[in-house]
Amino acid sequence: MTDSPIKVVVTGLGALTPLGLGAHSVFKKLLAGESGIRLIERWDTTHYSTKIAAEIRGVHYHPEEHFTRQQLRRLDPFSQLGLLAAKEAFADAGLEEGDFDPTRAGSILGTGIGGIQSIFDQNEVLEGKGPRWVSPFFIPNTMANSLPANVAIHHGLQGPCFLTSSACASSGHAIGMALREIRSGCCDLVVTGGAETTTNPLCLSGFSSLKALSTRNDEPHRASRPFDRDRDGFVMGEGAGVLILESEVHAKARGAKIYCELAGFGQTDDAGHITAPDQTGRRPSEALRLAMQDGQLNSSDIGYINAHGTSTMLNDMIETKAIKMALGEEASKQVCVSSSKSMLGHLVGSASAVEAVVCALTLHQGVAHQTANLENPDIENGCDLDYIPDQPRESNFAAALSTSLGFGGHNVCLAFKRFN
Repeated sequence: MTDSPIKVVVTGLGALTPLGLGAHSVFKKLLAGESGIRLIERWDTTHYSTKIAAEIRGVHYHPEEHFTRQQLRRLDPFSQLGLLAAKEAFADAGLEEGDFDPTRAGSILGTGIGGIQSIFDQNEVLEGKGPRWVSPFFIPNTMANSLPANVAIHHGLQGPCFLTSSACASSGHAIGMALREIRSGCCDLVVTGGAETTTNPLCLSGFSSLKALSTRNDEPHRASRPFDRDRDGFVMGEGAGVLILESEVHAKARGAKIYCELAGFGQTDDAGHITAPDQTGRRPSEALRLAMQDGQLNSSDIGYINAHGTSTMLNDMIETKAIKMALGEEASKQVCVSSSKSMLGHLVGSASAVEAVVCALTLHQGVAHQTANLENPDIENGCDLDYIPDQPRESNFAAALSTSLGFGGHNVCLAFKRFN
């Protein structure tokens, strides 16, 4: 792969997050240090230990403003968010009918769980009214692959169309697969990223039972604190992120603006524990090394890393260790690292996609957002890198990495280069 002459570039961005709608607006709010984490109001949390989440539905997103009633019957909320992010990315890329060969355009997206809201809703129908009243759209709505399928249908994409699902690394895998489709010469353009809507009572209860969630309910905006010694878990979030990837030749031929180059992709698995990461840091470290190798990058080229940075005790320690192992102790001290989850919460299967959008804008604008709530770095447990506390950092970063570590031991790293 490293010898491929086909460069892959990012030409369009779309994002719907707990900080609002629109990739550029979300990035601006991250730079301003705004938080999308708040008390849950969509249901009664009296009996829940965690009462906070980073929601988009009912806060920034109201489906009836974007879809007809007939469309909403056919689209689970996770597909709705993915479709809207794809629509924004297409518009941002300036793509119109006739700008691409539909048979050489793909839809590769990721989600961790998929159409779980439809499962809740139709189970209530089953229990309340009986089997004859269950919606004929139930199965199509709950299918995880309905996300890339609906995007392909809406935009007429007739090339590769499939979904990746690997927990928190889902959309990172999707982006990596999209990169490979273009490099192989099979596609000129791929719509990629992911969507997730897991801020619901059952998912909240499940993650709470794992002791993975923060219970800092009295200070929601301060609850997600990656790399801080007082962190007590992550905050559930939801949203969608989409990127338009094109071959450089295709993008230039149609006069597209280019945000950056997607240069490399690395993936490994811990093959250890279903929820706990590899405590040696070796396998996630290898994912970083492979992404740099694939992108023909040295550790000295890396100026910024958008970390998985969940705000859990194990992840932050092990991810820091992995960064040091991959880049080397000296180079790792020179790299700026920050966690978008400190303000967005954990968007699960769509986290990698939104964070890839952040990386593209970081390189394009020459500024990286800070890690919020980093008041006391957990130096005793090895969290001693430059996590960009307090204020954004301006720099002409040559290259950036985005890391994702998912339940199941899935490790993904994407490497981006500034486009000259």
